[in-house]
Amino acid sequence: MAEIEIDGAPADPARLAALGLLNYGHFTTMRVEAGRVRGLSLHLERLVRDCRALFAAELDGEAVRERVRAVLPAGGAPVIVRVTVYDPGLGLERPSAAAAPALLVTTRPAPAAGPAPLRARTAVYRRELPEVKHVGLFGLVHHRRQAQLAGYDDVVLTDEEGRVTEGATWNLGLLAGRKLVWPQGPVLPGVTAALLGGAYEGPQSHRLVHRGELAEFDGAFAVNAGVGLRPVAAVDDAVFDPAHPVLAELRAAYRSVEPETV
Repeated sequence: MAEIEIDGAPADPARLAALGLLNYGHFTTMRVEAGRVRGLSLHLERLVRDCRALFAAELDGEAVRERVRAVLPAGGAPVIVRVTVYDPGLGLERPSAAAAPALLVTTRPAPAAGPAPLRARTAVYRRELPEVKHVGLFGLVHHRRQAQLAGYDDVVLTDEEGRVTEGATWNLGLLAGRKLVWPQGPVLPGVTAALLGGAYEGPQSHRLVHRGELAEFDGAFAVNAGVGLRPVAAVDDAVFDPAHPVLAELRAAYRSVEPETV
């Protein structure tokens, strides 16, 4: 199984270099187990939508499925598959040229166990085009690095007014008893957050949350396709219960979502 493929062939260094040099494209990341993905349709919709936004081009969802199927391990072992859409022929001087997007598919082993609760600090930062899952990760990695150098695990982003938006590569959920609150703002609409929000039977809402309000919540968690749900133990000085009883209910709700065959 090739770990990096471009349009179904082993990655050619020249075509791969184009992504690093221009850094223009978009992607989605999926956890695939036994050839099945929770929220596969949403991942494909994201790729199609973002391809229109960045390249004014139509993406064939069935071609994406074919490329993902081709790289899956024969035994069905869980893997993390990232599908990146970019144009190897696009240049810095004329990015407005008609695009011919390619599919870069990479795989890596999926984590076997749930990660430990994370501790995060806030940072003022807003991603460019936050509604698009694009490859421009410099700011996110920079703020995550600075947080880790300061002794934290990760970063929670806020706007200039202190309103909480999202984690570096995950959506943030907050708990007040059984009520689930999703911070409202310019965030990436996460597939896992959408699935969890649809499966959870308790009360929930989307609203503006200021950094100063975080201490009013008794639980918090991070969600993305790679890890599912991960408890958050603290954000800045706000401390949360990593064993909050609703977290188990949320995990069960997420597991109840029927995976789709690739």
